Amino acid sequence: MASEKQRQAARKNVKKAQSGARSKRSIANLDSKTRSALGREGAKAAARKRGASQGTGSGAGAMTVTELRREAARLDIEGRSKMGKAQLIRAVSQKRRSA
Repeated sequence: MASEKQRQAARKNVKKAQSGARSKRSIANLDSKTRSALGREGAKAAARKRGASQGTGSGAGAMTVTELRREAARLDIEGRSKMGKAQLIRAVSQKRRSA
């Protein structure tokens, strides 16, 4: 277990890295695929932190809403643009099972 002094040093280092990234806009300079992958990983980490069971596994539950809509379009699911994430997961899963 880390001491209080180590935790404070770690927090300070994280804050320095964040401010450096903001000032250099290093993430904005990455290509779009890398930024998307970073966003997806961040969303999965946030879901794990919240204790969410869906959105961190494999299959339709692990996909982002954009990925689910793209998959729904590929599977020709009607009404996909008005569906939320849970509805998209259900619809994509059902369509995959029936196909």
